[in-house]
Amino acid sequence: MSNYIEYNDKIAFHPGYYLKEIIEESGLTQEDFAKRMGTTPKNLSILIRGEQNLSIDMASKLSRMLGTTIAYWLGLQQAYDEKVAEFLSEEELKREREVFKLIDYKYFIDNFNFPNLPRKVDEQIKCVREFLAVSSLTVLQERNLAVSYRSYTEEPTMSNVVNANVMVQIAINRVLKTETPKFNRKKFEKAVLFALSQTKNHDGFLYVVKKAFQDAGVVLVVLPNLKNSGIYGATKKVDGKVLLMVNDRRHYADTFWFTLFHEIGHILNSDLGITFKAEAEDEADQYAKNMLIPREKYEEFIDQNHCFDERTIVEFAESINQDPGIVLGRLMKDEIVEYTETYLSKKLRHTYKVVIV
Repeated sequence: MSNYIEYNDKIAFHPGYYLKEIIEESGLTQEDFAKRMGTTPKNLSILIRGEQNLSIDMASKLSRMLGTTIAYWLGLQQAYDEKVAEFLSEEELKREREVFKLIDYKYFIDNFNFPNLPRKVDEQIKCVREFLAVSSLTVLQERNLAVSYRSYTEEPTMSNVVNANVMVQIAINRVLKTETPKFNRKKFEKAVLFALSQTKNHDGFLYVVKKAFQDAGVVLVVLPNLKNSGIYGATKKVDGKVLLMVNDRRHYADTFWFTLFHEIGHILNSDLGITFKAEAEDEADQYAKNMLIPREKYEEFIDQNHCFDERTIVEFAESINQDPGIVLGRLMKDEIVEYTETYLSKKLRHTYKVVIV
């Protein structure tokens, strides 16, 4: 290891660099200098080569021997450390720029009031890094950074991994700022039944459901979908609480409620993580289906009807106290009603768009 480091057009000098000059000018050998200093030739040699930081003890010995101050030598070490840290930071920034190419900065402008900063990529990176509370955007490349990935049918791309981690990190930071009791399963089960009664409350459900979940130690975080995240939802234990994050990826109310109950199923099954492919997780899927529309009643509804028009769907939805859009969405998913039935979609399916406040 050299006692100085060159980076681009800058140089960081280790205290050993200056000490070597002093020894050469003294006319003493390193061995003689070490003896006078009260250390071993080996220790002195390591210091001169820049392979070891200057200790307070060595700085004290040098100050007494050479008539300098301890602060002088420790200052040389500090200046070296700061310069090396600057070099490392610049190298890390280069790697962050590559990761940042995968992230849509406009998402933060639109939803979190970030400054526009056109063409100021490094400043944009700094804003995102500090907002996510990570040391470097490169950590977002790490699979299972904060949450384990559940089963999926396709290998997530690096873009999926980075953007999924962004969304989960935002959600976790929100949980950390939320005061709530520790997770209580029995209270949560009651809160889930309450949530089930709110599917027709399109304008006011979010506040009351969040409050019910929060009282049970579950923090519901609903985020606008981040492009290329590839996720539907995520759950995680955070400081005794449970994070339940969903997004508005598909916009329709029925798919939102299905995703919400899918994640609820994972919580009740103690299977926490990120959902990339909801259809690949049968157990949670079945839980969501049967909670939103009881299986036996749904099967009876299918058997007794041959025409699934607006009136039929609305009447069945009212009989189970659910939003008609949820029934229509299920019929479409089961290929009983074609997705091309745009008239029914416009009449019965609501759309949600999350606005961060």
